[in-house]
Amino acid sequence: MSARALIIGAARSGSGKTSVTIGLMRALKRRGLAVHGAKSGPDYIDPGFHTAATGRPGVNLDSWAMHPDLLAHLAGRQAADADMLLIESAMGLFDGIVSEPGRSGAAADIARLYGVPCLVVLDVSGQSQTAAALAKGFTAYDPRVNIAGVVLNQVASARHEAMARDAIEAIGIKVLGAVHRNPDMALPERHLGLVQASEHSALEAFIERLADVMERSIDLDAVLAASAPLDAPGGTLRHMLPPPGQRIAIAQDRAFSFVYPHVAAHWRAAGAALVPFSPLADEGPDASADACWLPGGYPELHAAQLANAENFRARMRAFAETRPVHGECGGFMVLGGALEDADGITHPMLGLLGHVTSYAKRKMNLGYRQARLLADCPIGQAGETIRGHEFHYSRLIEPGADEPLAELADGQGRALGAAGARRGHVTGTYFHAIARG
Repeated sequence: MSARALIIGAARSGSGKTSVTIGLMRALKRRGLAVHGAKSGPDYIDPGFHTAATGRPGVNLDSWAMHPDLLAHLAGRQAADADMLLIESAMGLFDGIVSEPGRSGAAADIARLYGVPCLVVLDVSGQSQTAAALAKGFTAYDPRVNIAGVVLNQVASARHEAMARDAIEAIGIKVLGAVHRNPDMALPERHLGLVQASEHSALEAFIERLADVMERSIDLDAVLAASAPLDAPGGTLRHMLPPPGQRIAIAQDRAFSFVYPHVAAHWRAAGAALVPFSPLADEGPDASADACWLPGGYPELHAAQLANAENFRARMRAFAETRPVHGECGGFMVLGGALEDADGITHPMLGLLGHVTSYAKRKMNLGYRQARLLADCPIGQAGETIRGHEFHYSRLIEPGADEPLAELADGQGRALGAAGARRGHVTGTYFHAIARG
């Protein structure tokens, strides 16, 4: 069985997509439906909220980073054994990069590829009839993308709702609901986006409140009617990142948490055991593991605690003498010689690589990355191209003297130069690997 599917899109980030998506997921689940979730693009936080709302693992569907064969496989797998698949768009519905057809990274690619209708969340704060012009733009911009209707968000009053709704319906576009302003619906944020689901206090009660709001505000029968069966071909796994070992020690706590769901799920399905440990609890990698993975996260918020975790430091150094260790983004920062926190205090890190990073001297780095590997490492073999994504505010202030790990290009193939580092069994990059190119 394959699910019916619907994309929740918007004109921009901050329009309320995540709140509407989470609330709809739980509201439909209350009806006894098997609901699965997905996030278009490279965001690794929202799938955690989807998992909490549905009780089923979330996944990313990224048309740029994932080969079409892999994208089809993941879309089809996420739709299997479900009644409804809700796909949350990243940024605006049509926002992506200039690339080959169908590989822009935008949620609209998924709509075109698999015939998935779109429900657009319109933030109507500060406007009324003008919302109709925006809705009309969505329906006219690309006739291959089916706009099934809109949901009004941030509605100020019954009069405000009527003015926007009447103008939109007068041009033949369906309004499936209207969500009035409610500060209790806001999700907490920090410098890389939303606070993760695992850190959200009273998360279950919050999701239940969102579901209550959606049940009052949105015509759920109309939402179900607006969806359509997902038409994705079978696809294969050949572009997945292979597991770096059969037993993978993986750092897992408030400092290390950014692992793409499809990556971890594939490693497990391939027979690998993921053995978690907490650097913040001064734990080291399991001695029986044959590879160690330090994922991204927020080490800049816990630099002093990591610097004082002597057992963690000693066990990591011992592990790296004989077995591969790889760090992504935050993990890469911790592998370096030191980390400068927001207050300008420098804390010693593992010293397994020679670079120094700073969150005090910060600059946002954001975008897709293509990495041609210069050496064998846990994310691939020398000469392979890995597609991924980079998003961080910290920066390198001392590059160190280690050999680079990859030649890097942006999403459009423009050269960015050598990147990452390697020394002995230790490798690291600022970008998060998503799939083989």
